[in-house]
Amino acid sequence: MEAADALADTASRGSHDRRPAGDGGHGAPQPARTRPAAPPKRKNKKARAIWLKQLHTWHWVSAAISLAAMFLFSVTGITLNHAASIAAEPVVTRSEGRLPADLLAALPAPGDATVPLPAEVASAVAKAVPLDPAGRAADWTGDDEVYVAMPGPGRDAWVSIDRATGAVSAEVTDRGWISYLNDLHKGRNTGDAWFWFIDLFAVACVVFTLTGLLLLQLHAKHRPMTWPLVLLSLIAPVLLAILFIH
Repeated sequence: MEAADALADTASRGSHDRRPAGDGGHGAPQPARTRPAAPPKRKNKKARAIWLKQLHTWHWVSAAISLAAMFLFSVTGITLNHAASIAAEPVVTRSEGRLPADLLAALPAPGDATVPLPAEVASAVAKAVPLDPAGRAADWTGDDEVYVAMPGPGRDAWVSIDRATGAVSAEVTDRGWISYLNDLHKGRNTGDAWFWFIDLFAVACVVFTLTGLLLLQLHAKHRPMTWPLVLLSLIAPVLLAILFIH
């Protein structure tokens, strides 16, 4: 009898000890656990990835924009450096013509001005000789002639008009395509369009260089020779300039 009572008492306690899942032991459900905040290291990796993507974008875009011109300026840097050893025989071409007598009266009187030829005179000159002086500054200081210099990359050219007879003389000196490319490199006698192109090209090269430097900094941890090589690129030209250029 006592054994039966003890068995019943044990079963009763066991039934009271059974609690539904999630019961914290006090009959009420526990609050849901919150996910811990992302560690700072993960945030730093995300920011680095975004920054790296932007640098790569700017780097390849600036490289694509400046690629052709950078190749041209690199090659012409070599040709300029060896200009004395590159043979070039200038080719001189002369031509002559004459202005109609009625157009001589349209020429301004001699003076210090450098205005271009009148439009009708310039058109007549272009028909008389294979040069078009339209829009070019003219030298009006001579009493007997009007002189128009027309230099260009890789060439020298001029046109002269005799005030008394209307005779037109022209001469072109062509120094070859290497000289032409060298003058493009220097921006010599290339006009305003090329002037602004060189500025835009230089800006693209600056962007390409700076983004490359930042990319080197981001990858330098895994490339131990990065900074020694960058330092060499700075020290080498400085030492050459100090020691060998006088």
